[in-house]
Amino acid sequence: MNRKELAWSAGALVLACLVLVLTRTAMASTAERRAAQEQQAMMETLLPGGVTFTPETYDGEDENITAIWKSETGYVVETVVDGYAGPIRQWTGVDESGSVTGLVVRDMEETLGLGREALTDVSFLGQFVGTRGQAAVGEGVDAITGATVTSKAIAKGVSSAAAYVTGADVSTSATEWGG
Repeated sequence: MNRKELAWSAGALVLACLVLVLTRTAMASTAERRAAQEQQAMMETLLPGGVTFTPETYDGEDENITAIWKSETGYVVETVVDGYAGPIRQWTGVDESGSVTGLVVRDMEETLGLGREALTDVSFLGQFVGTRGQAAVGEGVDAITGATVTSKAIAKGVSSAAAYVTGADVSTSATEWGG
């Protein structure tokens, strides 16, 4: 290969690298924008009437609370509670009066066919809507069949979220593991 061909090849390689870097940067910002849009839509669903969600610092004692967003109509509270197979991360919408307006499980590693059903079991998750976080498994909330530990963990997260808004004590039967 002569010098001219070598320079041409090096230039082409640099150009290809530049195109890859620019493409990756553009795709990353697109992915971030989509993630932000998905988060906004989820929060608006969990907290009807909420438009602007501002992160708040939490320095309270409830170790289950990992993030809080304040809105015009209430809060979206992220909790992480240990389930049967690992941590369960969920978002709970709670209006200004302390009433649960929505709940979604964002991440979990529970057993397929049992605890993992909490990701999509609308009738289970819907039991918490309208409560003030006081609902406990066996006391107004029916557990997912074969997934009592998972069900109680989700109830515990809801109790923590509602307690943040109302200032209530979260040491309810929803948080008791028993046994």
